[in-house]
Amino acid sequence: MLNWLFNFFKKYTPQEKRLIDAIVQIMGAKPKNLAVFKLSLLHTSASQKINETDFRLSNERLEYLGDSILGAIVADYLYKKYPFKDEGFLTEIRSRIVNRESLNNLSKKIGLSGFIEHDHKHAYRSQSSMSGDALEAFVGAVYLDRGFLFCKKFIINRLLIPYVDVDKVVITNNNFKSMLIEWAQGNNKKVEFEMVSKNTSQNSYEFTAQLLIDGEIKATAIGINKKKAEQAAAEKVCKEFGLI
Repeated sequence: MLNWLFNFFKKYTPQEKRLIDAIVQIMGAKPKNLAVFKLSLLHTSASQKINETDFRLSNERLEYLGDSILGAIVADYLYKKYPFKDEGFLTEIRSRIVNRESLNNLSKKIGLSGFIEHDHKHAYRSQSSMSGDALEAFVGAVYLDRGFLFCKKFIINRLLIPYVDVDKVVITNNNFKSMLIEWAQGNNKKVEFEMVSKNTSQNSYEFTAQLLIDGEIKATAIGINKKKAEQAAAEKVCKEFGLI
């Protein structure tokens, strides 16, 4: 009761009011504890040192919490939506929904990305995952602020249903590396990936990967990390072989 009264009469800065409006738009309710939501948007590049300890305050702990909660609720949702599908199917679809690229896109769709506090000079190493990480941390903040049942409704009704076409996810497989390896196993072929180079510029990393089949180079591709470079190379070969 006292906390509610304190928050009711507290004067917020224009920036905090803007954040509260965004949280209401995203979550569907006003935050009880604004501090935990502000923390969910504090990237490690802008982390704050706590007193004389080595611990630095950022959204990483909330990200850990939100990741677990999001994974569990999506798993429960899929388990009930597809009662006759096996564990392998459910695991694969959950992975597609909560992978880093999907969460990055979802974070941008709901307007969360623009509120992330980060150091523009030093955040480039993790910019490819920063938006998705913040979304997981935001989920952790919702859980701490409103409890599990509210958080579950938030994930299903305000993230999954409006923004994720699960049936489309099921029929769309963008894991070209996995697709190619499955093809290779069925055709008695050996697929290998080799990193050719790793270049570092002032604001980004660039990885170059080669894809070999039975020792023969079939494709070379570039990505912002090792995984994306390998996926890009695999996509080229999948298209060449008519797998997609």
